[in-house]
Amino acid sequence: MKASNVVKGILYAIGLPAILVAIWWAATRAGTNFFVPTPGVLAETFAETWFGERILSDVLPSIGRLIVGVASAILLGIVAGLLIGSVRWLRALTEPVLEFFRAIPPPVLVPVLMLLMGITDSMKVVVIISGCVWPVLLNTIEGVRAIDSVLSDSAHTYGIGGAARIRYLVLPSAAPQIMAGVRQCLSIGLILMVISEMFASSSGLGFTIVQFQRSFAIPEMWSGIVVLGLIGVAMSFIFQFTERRILRWYHGLREVENAA
Repeated sequence: MKASNVVKGILYAIGLPAILVAIWWAATRAGTNFFVPTPGVLAETFAETWFGERILSDVLPSIGRLIVGVASAILLGIVAGLLIGSVRWLRALTEPVLEFFRAIPPPVLVPVLMLLMGITDSMKVVVIISGCVWPVLLNTIEGVRAIDSVLSDSAHTYGIGGAARIRYLVLPSAAPQIMAGVRQCLSIGLILMVISEMFASSSGLGFTIVQFQRSFAIPEMWSGIVVLGLIGVAMSFIFQFTERRILRWYHGLREVENAA
């Protein structure tokens, strides 16, 4: 039974991509459109472009900045969200300011950060943080606010406070909403990684894709977009695996409720 489920999962994973590639091949087999390469040409260009020095000079630095930015945003969002969500007067005090900064599109901050920090890796990481922190922060605040009042009163009655309260009550209760915020921040981080490299940079995936576009290296440009898509898929699989581990109790509870 397990083997059949694995096979079914693999078929689901590759079924739609295979259909889309077949449609793509059928639409481009005449090879008359300069701006849309055939799957064969793109596969050959992908191997020639990215299986070499560009992995070290462009791909890995971009992934490194993405990881640092997303991890920092998650940590900052959770810590600040726990604090703001737990203190009522602090929540009321910070809500207008949070709503103001949340409404500012992060790409708008790129020129400002370039002036303040220069064209550095730190600037690009800060751009990623500036957009990724909001879904984690706001979901954490709402998760803390939504803690069951009965559980909260029980913890207070038994004298559970401080770090023990956060570890055994607040974090588990808010974890589903925190993970929902993390899922959103991953896609935002990938977008901001590219945008931060497009403005002013001499390396990275965003810079390289723009250079390919400006030099009319169309297959190479599409191959860079494929790299971004593969990074996004890898991030999604890693997140799903991590979420299943962290929220194992939550998914088990949902299964019991659905069975009942």
